[in-house]
Amino acid sequence: MTLDLVPGLITTREEVAASYGGSVYSGGMVPAPKSKMLFVYSDPAAGLKHGYTFDGWAEDDDFGPLYLYTGAGATGHQQMKLGNKSLMDTLTNGYEVHLFVSHGKAPGKKLVMQRYVGRVALDAGEPFEERWAPGSDGAMRRVFVFRLRPAEGAEMNVLDSDSVLPATQTTVIELPPKPPVVKLPAQQTGAKDKKTEQHTTAQTTANIPGGPRTVKRREGQLCTAFEEFLIAAGHLTKSFQITVEGESGTFTPDLYDATDNVLYEAKGLATRNNVRMAIGQLLDYRRHLTVPDGLRLAVLLPEPPTADVKNLLEVEAVELVYQTEGGFAGWPLASYQP
Repeated sequence: MTLDLVPGLITTREEVAASYGGSVYSGGMVPAPKSKMLFVYSDPAAGLKHGYTFDGWAEDDDFGPLYLYTGAGATGHQQMKLGNKSLMDTLTNGYEVHLFVSHGKAPGKKLVMQRYVGRVALDAGEPFEERWAPGSDGAMRRVFVFRLRPAEGAEMNVLDSDSVLPATQTTVIELPPKPPVVKLPAQQTGAKDKKTEQHTTAQTTANIPGGPRTVKRREGQLCTAFEEFLIAAGHLTKSFQITVEGESGTFTPDLYDATDNVLYEAKGLATRNNVRMAIGQLLDYRRHLTVPDGLRLAVLLPEPPTADVKNLLEVEAVELVYQTEGGFAGWPLASYQP
């Protein structure tokens, strides 16, 4: 008899495998080729043993409910292979993804019970985040935190206890810098503002649970381009991962230029609301960072904002850098004295 996957069902990995296939002992992401399914078994307590609390339902964002799930690999940087690759492949191979959460042990046994939460799917716009967390050996390493959303039309069995656990203390992890490159940037003289239409390829429309949405990649592309620009100029760049006591989730400032002691926040649009948000983020991040005195704040944009938004930045003593055809206007910062 095939197990009926009804949200809220309490079962075992053995029963799921007997009905749909897949290994009982192949980790937290189990593909079942015969049924074109992939089973994700989440156990938030496992991460807690190592000192991080990433797994669980996060606060709803603009696109609805979001379940975070830490990838496979107990030590060293996690790799996009085996179970991690199997989950990523569901974006294209048609496999259904079904989420289970550990539900204690069977009475008198070591067998871990599983509660079926429901059918989910990877967020097509941002399938995962990279975070830093200790491994089973205590060494810090990069981990994948996959972003799962309810599949279109799926029912979910969600309990209050499924939420991401709040952090027990405030921590700031200094992320390692990227290696330098030899190539030097072009001179900034005569730089022209980058035309708006050149950014249109930085957006795509993807079909994800909940219907089509525009996926804005501009911010990530902008930040990457500027970081490469700084590295080529011989600057040391890095970032931080901030966890706040009593709150779930982590916060990662976009970019810190250690050479000039500048913290940058990038936005994909040069609108007033985006700039106001960037200012607030910079002020919030600054409170938690231990860096040399004289830290400056800067907003990174794909194009110049309006005159009044520029004035807002000046009043708040936040620098402005924006992308141009020849590089980045506003860099090096006017107030910087080498």
